[in-house]
Amino acid sequence: MIEKSTGKTASERTLAEYGDRTFLQAWSYANPINDAKKEFCDLLAIFDNHMFIFFDREKSLPHPEAESFEIYWNRWEKQVIKKQIRSCEGAARYIRSGRKLFLDQTLDTPLPIPFTSDTIVHKIIIAHGAAESCKESSAENVSGSLAITYGEPGEEIKEGSPPFFLHLSRNDIVHVFDTSSAPIIFSELDTFFDFASYIIEKERAIQSYRQLMYCGEEDLLAHYFLNTDPSRNSHYIGSREDDITSILIGEGEWDDFIRTPAYISKKKADEDSYLWDRLLEKTCANALNGTLMGNGDLFTGKSAISEMAKEPRFSRRALSQAMISAIQKFPENSSYMVRNVSYMPSFYSDRAYVFMQLKIGPDINRANDYRAIRQKMLEVACAAMKNRVQDLEYVIGIAVEPPRFAEQLSEDFILLDCRDWTEDIRRHYEEENTQSGMGFFTSPNMTSTHKSVKEFPNEALR
Repeated sequence: MIEKSTGKTASERTLAEYGDRTFLQAWSYANPINDAKKEFCDLLAIFDNHMFIFFDREKSLPHPEAESFEIYWNRWEKQVIKKQIRSCEGAARYIRSGRKLFLDQTLDTPLPIPFTSDTIVHKIIIAHGAAESCKESSAENVSGSLAITYGEPGEEIKEGSPPFFLHLSRNDIVHVFDTSSAPIIFSELDTFFDFASYIIEKERAIQSYRQLMYCGEEDLLAHYFLNTDPSRNSHYIGSREDDITSILIGEGEWDDFIRTPAYISKKKADEDSYLWDRLLEKTCANALNGTLMGNGDLFTGKSAISEMAKEPRFSRRALSQAMISAIQKFPENSSYMVRNVSYMPSFYSDRAYVFMQLKIGPDINRANDYRAIRQKMLEVACAAMKNRVQDLEYVIGIAVEPPRFAEQLSEDFILLDCRDWTEDIRRHYEEENTQSGMGFFTSPNMTSTHKSVKEFPNEALR
């Protein structure tokens, strides 16, 4: 059993909840400890060789018309931003040195997620205390988010930035979210793929342009969503014009964006996608509680759940909708054994999913025989799909009782690594699929449905 901190302050607890939702419980840890028995950071998330180090700090600012307000602002910036930038840089050096992290002050419980000195580190500060003062400073401030510029090294304002305006170096990048922007970032980028893709693209843009300036992190996010590269199925920050050296994102971009039909249709369509998240969350909780059975290593990334967690939000939507459709269409049949098997493509071209529902007679011991039968059938079904689609390198299997008829649900997951798929392996599973009578993906009664999915359905972004 792995006991996790839930955060020490109210804002840290909120940050920990954001982390569990975006990166899932198994890959997100509040208040980890370094080998000197000191707190390393406020939240650490590691997934797929990317590490996100978060520092959460709060210091209230008075009304902007208060006497000597600039002195208060300079103190706020020093304590909440500059001091935490140094903490971020120290944390990154610690990781590069190859030292270990722990979950407890006694150093008895090591962080269960492996990392190396080559792990890609992203540094993020969550800054609280300035939002209300920022909104009060001008009627033009839509949200109270901090304005930020990343510029050339040496151009930083040494004596302190103007109130509510941060000037950061583009050399050693540190991201700054605030009270207003953090909830938006974590709610809109609530998968590892989506969050990491935004951070990676933002860092590319910072390094590509002499200056990147925006009036609020959420405005930069709107700009990111509005710029799509169809050839790469991705978003970008900046311009495709080669002679552009600086990028300025204006105030209110996010406020305008969330009123568009494209955004509204996306949020509505995404509601189905959280079925996928619930499957992941349940299994992650079992792993932390020590009740997860099987030989998959969820924490090291060698498991079906790890592969499922890599899917972006719009792909989870398509996968969940396919599962919901299969569940609704499960036949009302009184036969001793009824199965329904669906093939579902992944966002990644080298992998796919097999979703199986299995209804079996009541005389089968559900705790033992049923699960063993279902696991074996799922393995053969995944192999049959690999034999049918040669380009697949991974097939992820998901098996459940038919939810329409089951009083209790259990899940089986399998990760079939097909990268070394020899002729002997192919023949073995082909014979097993045929001789056992399972006949997965060979029936002439199979139906095929082709569906294209867009992140922003039915509406053009511009």
